[in-house]
Amino acid sequence: MKSRLAGILLASIAGISLAAERPNVILLMTDDQGYGDMSCHGNPVLKTPEIDKLYAQSVRFTDFHAAPKCTPTRAQLMTGVDAMRNGATRVCQGRSLPHPDFKMMPQFFADAGYATGLFGKWHLGDSYPYQPRFRGFQEVLSFRAWGITSLADYWGNDYYDPMLELNGVDKPYTGYCTDIFFDEAMKWMQQRKKEGKPFFLYLPTNTPHVPEQVADTYSTPYKGKYKGMDIPADFYGMIANIDENIGKLEVFLKKQGLRDNTILVYLADNGTQNRNAMTLFNAGMREHKGFPYEGGHRVHLFVRWENGKLKHGTDIAELTTVQDLLPTLMDLCDLEGDRSAFTGTSLASLLKGEQEKLPERMVVSQIGYTCQLWQQAVVMKDTWRLIKEMKNKKKKITGGMALYNIAEDPGQTQNVYTEYPEIAQSMEAYYEQWHAAARPLWEKKRYITIGTDHENPLKLYSNDWQGDYCDNPQGLIAGKAKGYWDLIVDRDGTYEIELRRWPEESGKPLIDSFDETSNKGALPVAKARLQVGEFDQTLDTQPEATVVRFSTPLKAGTTTLTADLLNKQGNVICGAMYVKVTRK
Repeated sequence: MKSRLAGILLASIAGISLAAERPNVILLMTDDQGYGDMSCHGNPVLKTPEIDKLYAQSVRFTDFHAAPKCTPTRAQLMTGVDAMRNGATRVCQGRSLPHPDFKMMPQFFADAGYATGLFGKWHLGDSYPYQPRFRGFQEVLSFRAWGITSLADYWGNDYYDPMLELNGVDKPYTGYCTDIFFDEAMKWMQQRKKEGKPFFLYLPTNTPHVPEQVADTYSTPYKGKYKGMDIPADFYGMIANIDENIGKLEVFLKKQGLRDNTILVYLADNGTQNRNAMTLFNAGMREHKGFPYEGGHRVHLFVRWENGKLKHGTDIAELTTVQDLLPTLMDLCDLEGDRSAFTGTSLASLLKGEQEKLPERMVVSQIGYTCQLWQQAVVMKDTWRLIKEMKNKKKKITGGMALYNIAEDPGQTQNVYTEYPEIAQSMEAYYEQWHAAARPLWEKKRYITIGTDHENPLKLYSNDWQGDYCDNPQGLIAGKAKGYWDLIVDRDGTYEIELRRWPEESGKPLIDSFDETSNKGALPVAKARLQVGEFDQTLDTQPEATVVRFSTPLKAGTTTLTADLLNKQGNVICGAMYVKVTRK
């Protein structure tokens, strides 16, 4: 009995020691907040006092780059690998799924004994094996696809009193989405502290992404104009709410005694999404989210860890990228694991002042659906940026290769490609070698797996199919998109497959309209066709039908699934955007 008690005591002491020695980590990432969307970076209208305090207390990276869109950034952040190599280069069309071969950030932390939690946006897949609870997160409060109100999200959801997904189960919550994510994250951290366990918290807000919904308390102070320019009141209001929550988080960390031994990392996933915000103040940069110019991908990065004795209150101007954060946190937290696939480099020595500069590097960012040579790509070296510009008469862009030196031309208005041919040619050569190496990895198929015990039944959404762009209400209403899913059948068996035009929880008939007060979105669905493996069947539908059910035996292995809705002549109208698969 004594030996047993001694063992329990030693285990308890070991757990407390681990928590005391290893820092906690909070990775806070906002959605579509640009570099200029905070007062500490010079915004003349927006007030962000809590972010400004964090800025003053942190190491700031002033030449830090994400991808120009959310999914590629998130996949690079979680894997430490370029989007082209991990496969997640787009927000939908089957390209928001990073290859499951790559180990993710929470898995490294979990292997080291950390508690891992995600509270907020994932956007890296909504079916097995891509959901966060299968990629290393032990506690997950999130939503599907790109955000609340997306096609895959719970029907009728918005930012107030939303239905959220808690560990894979839809659950109603009360309040504003950002407040909920912060509040629930703080409850989770408090519990981990009681357990004496270090934690890794990923807190990626879905704001200030569209739809721009926020209480008047936050938006009213920004209504009006500034020097003749429209102020984006709701957009700025959402950031004001984030700022308030950062203040609450700071109070919580101090009260719980967690502040000094918690690494707090604050960044954004891409440039600003709001055109009025870009026009009003964009820190001198060109363009916004989605573009290969600085305004699309240069974002803030603040890092604070009091016990780590970092170079707080200073700026680091080295060219750095979101892929660098995983190896950096592994070094700061002494995590073990295979780093051979990483394309990022650790910034730990820069943060600690042990190193002033990184070895010379070139960084490539490329996103998109086809990822051909130079499509949506930018090559970065020191202060040089190389882009192949698309012709645009409206913006007076003639097209062709463009080289910019942002040290002298931060707004990227002067193409100096012909003036510095050696620099341009070296960057072109590097990119072509990089693309040749990355492209085969990008082409590797990524499969959704049906019939496992992990997720049965399993739902397929059109945002994850290969085919037409269809991840938002506009695509759902239009009712024209078509596609198919690449699948792995986990085991032989009989499978029931349900096809729907509208989400299951809506209860809407296949032929119904979007809002029931107009014909918007109504389709003359009279038949449904399912093709999977060797099975190919078409069934008639009834006007009141909400679902069409098929049953078929499937063999284990890879296959494709195509689910179409047809008119009475048998012509395809669109794909079934919601499919449910159950192994019987």
